[in-house]
Amino acid sequence: MESEQVVSERGWLAAFAAALVALVGGSVVATERVYDEFVWQYFWGPIYSDANNARCAVRTGEGTELLGSTAACQAAEASGVVAYTGYSTVSTVGYMVVLVFMLAGVYFLLDRLDVGEDKRLFLSLVPFMLFGGAVRVVEDVTDAAAGAGVEPVISYPLNVLFISPVIYVTVFVITLGALLVSLRLESQGVVENRYRAMAGMGLGVLALTLAYLFFVAATREYAEFYPQILVVDLGLASVLAYGIYVGADRYEPEINEGTGLVGLGILWAHAVDGVANVVAADWLPELGHPIDAYGAKHVANRAIIGITETIQPSSVSAVIGTSWPFLVVKLAVAVGIVWLFDEHIFEESPRYAVLLLVAAAAVGLGPGTRDMLRVTFAI
Repeated sequence: MESEQVVSERGWLAAFAAALVALVGGSVVATERVYDEFVWQYFWGPIYSDANNARCAVRTGEGTELLGSTAACQAAEASGVVAYTGYSTVSTVGYMVVLVFMLAGVYFLLDRLDVGEDKRLFLSLVPFMLFGGAVRVVEDVTDAAAGAGVEPVISYPLNVLFISPVIYVTVFVITLGALLVSLRLESQGVVENRYRAMAGMGLGVLALTLAYLFFVAATREYAEFYPQILVVDLGLASVLAYGIYVGADRYEPEINEGTGLVGLGILWAHAVDGVANVVAADWLPELGHPIDAYGAKHVANRAIIGITETIQPSSVSAVIGTSWPFLVVKLAVAVGIVWLFDEHIFEESPRYAVLLLVAAAAVGLGPGTRDMLRVTFAI
């Protein structure tokens, strides 16, 4: 008789195949409704537009056109399906559903490999989260080169691998490869600790990516290095995360009981994301940066800024900016996540608990690292 685990794995594979068949079949049978107005408009179109450094991509019966201004994109809505660069509410919800579904698949994979129950896996994956954000900036460098009239090192279609959300697949494949190599090296006695070996590989790919970015900043006119951005982002994020962690230990120790140092990692990951957004949106002139502000791409951030602009007096906004509530929300969510993962969750399903914590940290540290480095190199 088949085990419950095997049945669950086959059920997951069947659901994956059914969704794929429905999506492909719908795109063929009802191309305009399924592909043009759903797949293209909310998922592939924004990626294609971003990869070609455009504001939007317009799909009509005559083909696809790239446009560089919001006004042109809005005018094109009357004649075709417009896909704007960045995230929309539909794409955000869609990616969240896919993420949850794929997490189940990763869980089954980790179970097959007999890894994931140790919290050290979380720590070994932190360099890969940082790498994901850094390698996304490689694509930003490509856009900056194109904008300066210089032939980019990486161009379409290869640069699609480094654009959200495809970049998550790219980083996952690299991370999975590092995990498999680490397990192999440990089994052969080449290394004593799989987690240290894996962390070392993550630090290696991160170092190579950062070396490329620093090289570009030192040798190209379209990028510069502003160390004060790194100091403020990492310094403030670290102070906030550590302060909350220590405060919780002192006044509400049950918050950190389940996660321990992993909880500090969760807090730091989301603090980096929140601080990076505040700095990019409101603090750049005060920090001597040549760009006044970077616009928010994520739906939640844009919504929070919009609400703040409506409620907060303009005189106050002129002093403290309008993106600070995003940082507060990020920290509150991080505390809630850490509090939720108590000791009982780790006792009942340690592998799934570790996996969910990795996902929770990655969705903060990946985008946060990208935003921080993008501003640091003024691209």
